[in-house]
Amino acid sequence: MLKISNKHFLYQVIISIGLVFLLFISDSYQDSLADTKEVYKNIEVLSEVLRKIEKNYVKGTEPKELLYGAIKGMVKTLDPHSIFMSPEEYKELMIETKGSFSGVGIEITIRDNVLTVVSPIEGTPAFEAGIKAGDQIIKIGDRSTKDFSIMEAVKLIRGPKGTKVKLTVRRKGLEKPISFLITRNVIPIKSVRSFFLPFDIGYIKVSNFQSDTGKELSKALKEVKNKKELKGLILDLRNNPGGLLSQAVKVADEFLDSGLIVSVKGRDNKEEKNIAHKSEKPRKYPIIVLVNGGSASASEIVAGALQDNNRALILGSTTFGKGSVQTLFPLSDGSGLRLTTAIYYTPSGKSIQARGIEPDIKVAFILPQKRLKEEKRHVLRERDLEGYIKKETLELEKEEKAGVSQDEKSRIQKLIDNDNQLRRAIQILKSRNIFVKIERRQSQE
Repeated sequence: MLKISNKHFLYQVIISIGLVFLLFISDSYQDSLADTKEVYKNIEVLSEVLRKIEKNYVKGTEPKELLYGAIKGMVKTLDPHSIFMSPEEYKELMIETKGSFSGVGIEITIRDNVLTVVSPIEGTPAFEAGIKAGDQIIKIGDRSTKDFSIMEAVKLIRGPKGTKVKLTVRRKGLEKPISFLITRNVIPIKSVRSFFLPFDIGYIKVSNFQSDTGKELSKALKEVKNKKELKGLILDLRNNPGGLLSQAVKVADEFLDSGLIVSVKGRDNKEEKNIAHKSEKPRKYPIIVLVNGGSASASEIVAGALQDNNRALILGSTTFGKGSVQTLFPLSDGSGLRLTTAIYYTPSGKSIQARGIEPDIKVAFILPQKRLKEEKRHVLRERDLEGYIKKETLELEKEEKAGVSQDEKSRIQKLIDNDNQLRRAIQILKSRNIFVKIERRQSQE
C-alpha cells in the first residue's frame, strides 16, 4: 500500500493533468468544444489506471515514477525527437549544450523504431573505435535496446571517464552484428577548429552547433584571414549531428550578404524567416562545403542556405535528412520537454525531412586502406643526387612566420592523404584559382 502522502500526491497529479488538458481546450474553445467530453473521458481512464495500480499492484510504487512513465509514454507516441526528461536528464542535456560530459561521443536518434547513430563526433572514443553514421545499436552491454527511448540509451552509454561500455551494432552491408568495447572519456564541446591547407585554402571544421559556435566560427575566420589572404575555403560539416538552430543561422550569416537563410513553419503554418545581414567585410572567396550521411539538422540548414543562395558548392554524400525543429520547455519541477514544434525549409522552399541535402558534386568517402595501391616505380629526382643543392630557406621562413610548423605541415598532409573528399575539394578550388590567374593575365594583355 502507498503512504497517505503519496495518495495526496497522486490525486494532485490527476487534477494537474486535468488542468493541463483544460488549458489546451481553452486556447481554441470554439473549435474543440465538441471534443471536451472525449478529453475528460480519457483523463478518467488515466486516473482509473493510476488508482488500480495503487490498490492492486504487487509492489509499492512511487507516484512520481508512475507519472513520469505516463508522460514519457504519451510523448513517445509523437515522433522520435520529442522527449520528456526527468530533472536529472534535463540537467544532462543542458550540460551538453554548454560544457562537457563524459561518454563515447555519438549523436543518436530513433529511426524505423531502432536506436540509430546519427554520427560519431570526430576525435571522440566512438569515432576512433570505428562507429559510423547509420549504425543501428541493438545492444548496450547485455541489454537489448528494443523499445528504448533516446534518454534511456544515453543514460547507459554515458559514464565516468575511463570506464568501458560495449555497443553491439547492425551495419548495412554486413551479415552479422559487430561489437565495440569503448572506453569513455570527456567529450569536449569546442565545436570549431581551423587551419591552412596548401594553395592558400582555409579549412574550418564545425563538429556541432553549441551555444558559442557562431562566435567561435567568426573568431576562426578572423584568425585565418590575419595569416593569409584566402583564395578559397573548405567548410567541413561531415559527421556534424546538428544542435542549436540559432547557431546554424549565425554560421550561415557569416558567409551571406543577403537572402533567406531558412524558414520555419509550425503547427499554425505561420512562417518565420531568417534573413542574412550585409557584412561589413564581404567574403568573396569561393567555398566548398563537405557533407555526408552524418550531417544532420543544423548542419543541413547551413549547407542548404549556402547551396540555394549559390554561395557554395556542396561536395560529398547525401545528408541525414532531419528537417524538424525541436523546442526545449523547462517544467516546474526541474524536468524538461523537448518537443518537435516546426519543420524548416531551405531558401528554395524545400523540406529536407527524410530526404536530406543532395550534394552538387557526389563523392563517396573511400577508406585509405581500401584505395587501390598502385606500385609505382621510383623516379630519380634532383634530391636523390649526391651533393644536390638544397632549396633556399626563404620559403620555410615564410611558413614559420605564418604559424605553420613542419609538424603541423606533416599532420595536415597526412589528413589530406587519407581523405579523398577533402582532396577533391582542394583540387576544385585550386583549378578555379588557376583559371582566375589566366583570366587576369589575358585582361592585362
